[in-house]
Amino acid sequence: MPQRTIRTIIEQQELLTAPATTTVIEAARLMKQRHVGAVMVVEDGKLVGVFTERDALFRVVAEGRDGQTTRLADVMTRNPRTIHPDKPFAHALHMMHEGSFRHVPVAEDGRPIGMVS
Repeated sequence: MPQRTIRTIIEQQELLTAPATTTVIEAARLMKQRHVGAVMVVEDGKLVGVFTERDALFRVVAEGRDGQTTRLADVMTRNPRTIHPDKPFAHALHMMHEGSFRHVPVAEDGRPIGMVS
């Protein structure tokens, strides 16, 4: 059985991005509407971070921050590891296992094009 590439897995995916100035509450609402656990944070079209449900829990709720005023720039994971869309899906699974994370942004030339979760 041939290895599926990340590109074939994300080809129908609708990208969810937000600027770093977005508040946590705004990002959480977007994530809820889209039924996803992460949003890619972009500046000038380039991926600069990722904000996940774990970030909301550990970096916002557990630290007593206000989601109405806290910006993604203050609580996102900066410069996340990414995967190229032409890599095999198994490579993404290996990255998630080795790095103990649940979401891998898919990027091409620094621009986000999808997410593997």
